[in-house]
Parts: sequence; structure tokens; C-alpha cells
Amino acid sequence: MDAFFASVEQRDNPALRGKPVAVGGTKARGVVAAASYEARQFGVYSAMPSSIAFRKCPTLIMVPTRFEVYQQVSRQIREVFLRYTDLVEPLSLDEAYLDVTENKFGLKSAMYIALRIKQEILEATQLTASAGVSFNKFLAKVASGTNKPDGITVITPDQAEAFVEALPIEKFYGIGDVTAAKMKQLGIHTGADLKARSEVDLRRHFGKSGTYFYQIARAQDDRLVEPNRIRKSIGSERTFGQDLETEEEMLPELRRIAEEVAYDLHRLEASGKTVTLKLKYHDFTLNTRSKTFFSNVRTEDVLLDIAAELLHSPAFPAKPIRLLGITVSNLSYGQQQTGQLSFPF
Repeated sequence: MDAFFASVEQRDNPALRGKPVAVGGTKARGVVAAASYEARQFGVYSAMPSSIAFRKCPTLIMVPTRFEVYQQVSRQIREVFLRYTDLVEPLSLDEAYLDVTENKFGLKSAMYIALRIKQEILEATQLTASAGVSFNKFLAKVASGTNKPDGITVITPDQAEAFVEALPIEKFYGIGDVTAAKMKQLGIHTGADLKARSEVDLRRHFGKSGTYFYQIARAQDDRLVEPNRIRKSIGSERTFGQDLETEEEMLPELRRIAEEVAYDLHRLEASGKTVTLKLKYHDFTLNTRSKTFFSNVRTEDVLLDIAAELLHSPAFPAKPIRLLGITVSNLSYGQQQTGQLSFPF
């Protein structure tokens, strides 16, 4: 879907149409969950702190999230998918992989199926979607973001090699900002640069992920569409350009991470009983601290409270921190009761 949360808000409130809109926190704090295309023209994107978003776009209109509405629209979209195939693997409320090799209408063209699905989504929700069509998940995923909004991109087997070689490294699905920056330091700027590296070299620099990078540089991805895939944990982490040493420096970052995790929990209709705080020190040593509760956790404030407590349990970090992360595991899906927690620290 195209700028899903923001597009829903513009659909439901005509006064927001054509204006820079962000869904998420407040002007003082919080994280942008979604930005309209008008806001993106100013450099406002999802996961950006609200304070930075307003500096980039002073006329930005910030609206609160309405997860129950987004979930209802998501169910409408999923109904459209299931008319064509039962092999639907959701990635989030607004995105999914579909295997239409064998489909319920016996159609031979995946591009034609994608066009029909786009039209049916528009009729059902008054929202636009973009589609990527190819012979594996990696290429379809990258293609889906190539011609937004309301676009469709097809990558055939004979086009795949050239497409990947020309792709900027930051556009590769599975390569985040930190990894992309490291690759550029190594002289890897495009798919062609990545393809020139051996698997041994990539594994030396990136560990097990090096094998994945080696394969996708060659347009290889054998993963199946898994309609019943269930995530075992949901988390987020941040690596900092400058090491953090004080609690005053760490708490704002933990709040941003907690908000991102809470957002993912809501969109996946999940909650969990175990919260883990991840700490990577300036010397690259790693430490994790976990706590399991009787009640399910899913809200930003509770996640932040737990992370702040874990920061001091058993003791506040004695060394500078270069990475912080929060993960929720022991998950349950669906509408769960999330009662008031007591902290047995």
C-alpha cells in the first residue's frame, strides 16, 4: 500500500488531502509511523523522530494513530488477496507476498493478476497500492517500491541480472542504513560492486548475512511464500554514531526504540511476556538483559519502563554504549489482555 496510515487519514479527512501529513507522535516527541507523499517531498519518512520531521517540514500536520481503523482496512485488503490465492504471506498490515503460480482464476499472467488486485483494492478501500512482480521474493519486494505510488514493476528472468547490478546498495531489501554505510566504506555502492565480492569476503565482513548478500547480488532467492509464518519475536535496535555514556543520553533513544517496537506489535496484533534489552558496548562486546512477566506487554510506555529498569539491572552499564535494542518475545497474537504490570526487580 502507498503511505498506508497517512493515506487512510487523508481518505477519511478531506481537509488533509494534498497536505504534508505524518501519523505518529506529537511535535515535542515521538516517532513518525507513516508520512504522506507530500511530507516525503520535505524529507520526512517513517521511523524519523517527530522533532526532526517538524524541522524539515514546519507545516507538517501530525495526526494520532488509529490502529483499529488500519487493521480493518488491512482485513479488506487481505480478502482481495485471498480471492486469487491462499498462498499469502503478510509482512505487515499493508504488505504481503503472494504466490500466484497457481491461482484461483487460472490466469497465466502475474502482471495481469497484480493489475486486477490493485483495481479491486482501490474499489474496496479508495486507496492505491503498488505491486512488484517477479520470480522470487527478493526481486518482487524491491520491485514493489520502484514505481510508487500506484505503480507496478515487472522483473522478468532475463532482466534480473541487469536490474540488480544497477541497483544502489541502499535499495537492497535486507540491507539497512548501518550495513549500507559499512558497505560503502568497503567500496560497495551498487549491486555490481556487491556481485564482484566473493562469498568468503562477504562473510568475513558481515557474518552469516554475507551468504544472503552473495545470493541476492545474483538475483537468487529460494524462499517460499509461507502463508502461516509466525514471528517468534519483535524488536528494534539503533547503532549510534557517537557512544552514549549517561542515562540522560540513553533514555530518549530507548523511547524511540520502544515506540518503534510498540508500533510493530500493534500492526501485527501481537503482544509478549518477555522483554529483552540489548546492549553493545564501544568495544563491540554484547550483553542482553531479559525479564518475563505474567501479563502481556505491547504499549510504548510499559516497554520504556521495563527497558529503563533493565538498564540498571544488575547495574548501569560501566562502559560506553554504541547500540541499544529492545525485543519482545514469548508472543501471542490477536486481541490480548494487557493488564497493569508489577515489576519484580
